[in-house]
Amino acid sequence: MSDPDWAQPWDAAFGPTPGLCPPAVESANSRPRESWLAAVALGGRGYYAAAAARLWPLVRGPDAVLAALAAAALASHRRQLGDHAGARSLDGTGLRALADAGLLNPDGIDADHSDRAGDPTASEGADARAARSDVLLGLAADAVGLGRPDEARRLFGIEATSADAGWRAVIRRGWVAAEIELSAGRAAAAVAPARAAERAAARSASVRHRAKSALVLGAALAAAGERAAARESITVALAAARRHGLRPLVWPCALVLADLDPAGADGHRRVAAAALHCVLRHADPGARRSAESSPWVPTWMFVLAPNR
Repeated sequence: MSDPDWAQPWDAAFGPTPGLCPPAVESANSRPRESWLAAVALGGRGYYAAAAARLWPLVRGPDAVLAALAAAALASHRRQLGDHAGARSLDGTGLRALADAGLLNPDGIDADHSDRAGDPTASEGADARAARSDVLLGLAADAVGLGRPDEARRLFGIEATSADAGWRAVIRRGWVAAEIELSAGRAAAAVAPARAAERAAARSASVRHRAKSALVLGAALAAAGERAAARESITVALAAARRHGLRPLVWPCALVLADLDPAGADGHRRVAAAALHCVLRHADPGARRSAESSPWVPTWMFVLAPNR
């Protein structure tokens, strides 16, 4: 990114330094798009309540693109805590914001949002195409979690008609395509899109996207019976997630690794429990309640402490 004022929040959100501590991105509150980047960085480390405090004003604000990006970020946090219904509502809110602003047409979408002219984030995944992709892929992932594979495929197909949605869209398409195939019991078919996501992530500067892509690939390989390759991929993902404090990735990586590495299963489960416990301590009460009631989140591993 060319503007030095954007460098630190961008690198924390989508670049090589996701482990920047939250106070280091506090200055990002001065401008709305920087506030979005700060929230993404905070969410990537599991500080969901702090991220939500920055995202909700954007969801309710006048900028439709930022509203959609913020809603999609909030939805991703809910999905990571197993609340796919809540995530679906948030992604729908983002989609409505774009629709109300006339920004859902995939052709020439940016021309309708003139305040992006000269914005250094426009070519970096913060324009209307990227927002449209975020909410549609989010809705597809929500449908997977809600057991609606046909709806997920339909939404995935709609999103795919958007050209030039940015590097994040390329990676996330691989994740969601793999999840759709896994949900349909087609593990072997999930490996190719997962590998495509991993290759795309490797070309990016985003540590977080590379780690999650390794996790998705490892999960697909494990489901396809390629346990040795899966263990290698998940080990890479877990190491990166722990090194950079990406706790929302640490706990699922560690749980998958517990299955792939029975000899070390107890240790991996302890790592997962510690990371998830920390995430839930830094989530808002509603998100914690969603996690407690979700079959996707193993809160049985520990007793929830007060949010503090």
